[in-house]
Amino acid sequence: MSAARVPGYAELLTAADAPVLQVRGDWTLAHYRPLAEQVEGLRTRLGAGIRIDTEGLGALDTAGARLLHSLLGGERLAALAADAGALSGERRALLRAVAAAMETAVAEPAPPAGSAIGDVLEHVGIAMLTFRQHVVALAGFIGITLESGLRMLLQPRRWRPTALAANLERTALDAVPIVALLTFLVGAVVAFLGATVLANFGASIFTVDLVAYSFLREFGVLLTAIIVAGRTASAFTAQIGSMRANEEIDAIRVLGLDPIDLLVLPRVLALLLALPMLTFVAMVSGIVGGMLVCAVKLDISPVMFLSVVQNNVGLSHFLVGIAKAPIFAFLIAVIGCLEGFRVSGSAQSVGEHTTSAVVQSIFIVIVVDAVAALFCMEMEW
Repeated sequence: MSAARVPGYAELLTAADAPVLQVRGDWTLAHYRPLAEQVEGLRTRLGAGIRIDTEGLGALDTAGARLLHSLLGGERLAALAADAGALSGERRALLRAVAAAMETAVAEPAPPAGSAIGDVLEHVGIAMLTFRQHVVALAGFIGITLESGLRMLLQPRRWRPTALAANLERTALDAVPIVALLTFLVGAVVAFLGATVLANFGASIFTVDLVAYSFLREFGVLLTAIIVAGRTASAFTAQIGSMRANEEIDAIRVLGLDPIDLLVLPRVLALLLALPMLTFVAMVSGIVGGMLVCAVKLDISPVMFLSVVQNNVGLSHFLVGIAKAPIFAFLIAVIGCLEGFRVSGSAQSVGEHTTSAVVQSIFIVIVVDAVAALFCMEMEW
């Protein structure tokens, strides 16, 4: 078998004058794995006065030259490349190129040693920066939306009643069944828990006040806003995000139209009208659910239930609850539209920003509701 067909290998021989390293066979990528194992075993055994015999060297490529550099080191490889009698000109040029590339290669710096506390603080800092970016972007988008809305208000020709009606149907009419059913069940649960606890104190009649207060002030608008945040904000983000991914928004701008006027304002106005109506439905459904439980468990008739509500629950509680609805509606719609405009162009981005819209909407609704509750408590409303 000729030398060109022999798999590459290296062998260290002992001679009278100096040890000899014989390099034989093909040093190519096809034989890289066994050659690398041999190189690893021989590298530490090569002394200072060793001679290198390359007479039986077969084929050589860059992978083999890289292994020779690892075996011999930079100085020995440079001496071998300079010896015109040992190798041909092409192979010496290849060895010089590989040696130069290996010498100029910059080792990657080792990652700095971190600590658990440092990692936690780093994540906290990144989260705070991300939160700041979201707040700034939301504030800017709210300003753009209000500016466009006021400008359009003075120009009736630019009103889009068809888009408003279509969005109003999707956000209000189609959401009535789920809002009514959910709040009815929650009202029943609240009345059941109130009746169970208050019966121990002989105050079962106050279950009526509990249901009325909770749904008029908090549960009605809060549950409705959470449902709308999960149902409508995600729809707004997916719709606008898909348009952005398909470059339809760019086409709208090319046509000389404003995407805010065309896509955002009809959705915001529709939700501003829809959420107060849905909140009223939720209040009624929750109270009806509580009324049913009171009638079955406490023998409080619907007439007596409504009489207690009329005598003990003032109109101010209803006004406090219904006043929150437009605020929640505006924030939910703006967040949903903003996340749609932030889609980068892929289906994965649409899904990520849809999830982000729902999470942000629910978060801001709960935060604003808590702040409003504290404010109303301090104002004694």
